[in-house]
Amino acid sequence: MNKITKYIYSAAGPILSIIISLIFGAVLIALIGKNPIDIYTKMFSDTIGNSYGFGQVMFKSTTLIFTGLAAAFAFKAGLFNIGAEGQLTIGAFASAWVGITFVNFPWQIIIPLSLLAAFIGGAFWAGIAGYLKARFGSHEVINTIMLNFIAMALVSYIVNNIYLVPATIHTPEISPESVLLRFDILTGMFKGSPFNLSFPIAIGACILMYLIINKSVLGYRIRTYGFNPFAAEYAKMKSGRIILWSMAVSGGLAGLGGLNFVNGYKHYFELGLSENAGYIGIAVALIARNNPFAIIPVSIFFGILEYGGLTVNTLVPKEIVTIMQGIIILLIIAVTKIFEKKFKVKTV
Repeated sequence: MNKITKYIYSAAGPILSIIISLIFGAVLIALIGKNPIDIYTKMFSDTIGNSYGFGQVMFKSTTLIFTGLAAAFAFKAGLFNIGAEGQLTIGAFASAWVGITFVNFPWQIIIPLSLLAAFIGGAFWAGIAGYLKARFGSHEVINTIMLNFIAMALVSYIVNNIYLVPATIHTPEISPESVLLRFDILTGMFKGSPFNLSFPIAIGACILMYLIINKSVLGYRIRTYGFNPFAAEYAKMKSGRIILWSMAVSGGLAGLGGLNFVNGYKHYFELGLSENAGYIGIAVALIARNNPFAIIPVSIFFGILEYGGLTVNTLVPKEIVTIMQGIIILLIIAVTKIFEKKFKVKTV
């Protein structure tokens, strides 16, 4: 079976899963006495049907691209990073700290510094789980889940005791020089939406992941270890280093998602800003089959669901969208296994 056929099978599973989830959502909408066609029409017209709505979708999609890349990068090494939520939080706070601390720096310095801080913050936090896995063999799923709770508590303590603006749950505003401009200011499009220059950074991160995984020695080792750890060890590859680097880069990508909230939207760090983007990123990576470029349209689809749920929440419960997301994930896992068994092919 050629590569094109494998890509067709890979795409068929997610597409079929999305269609079935939309049908299931329509059934739920009908059961509560609403017209599914009317609800879906409003959802899509208020998201991709107008400039402001599409800007909101793209804003939400930008963070999901980063967290999707984080999950996908770890998956490439056979690792399950569930800690993007905490890594994003640490990265967002690190970026805000730079913007609050170095207020006299020009944008040419402080924006790259903010980007670097966000990446290093997320990489360090994920690197803890990577080190524990490499050194002691402790499972990264447990480590990253626990580190999520620690990250939330740690940042909450620092914000509340050092940086809190009275009567709020956020830090002081970052330097205006560290702000990533919104597209409505730059182009006049997406008027009023928070869609900002974090998006081209996210696209750059997709390209960077592709180059690392497919065009570098590190990427070759990561892919080898992900396919068969025993073969990697037999080839004298240092599995500990592979695990540590894979988790660190994965966490760094998640940390970059904080730029979208802090530098592009709020202009300060606010407790609870992640909005479960770290967990949704896992679903994005699964649907995209860990392909960094497929993560972009999948993130946009989830952005439509996320913002679309808000546009119709006065008509139907927003939880219906959450149910649909869960169904998509379950179906993708099941449909992929069925395709692999029936057609005797390992999808890409």
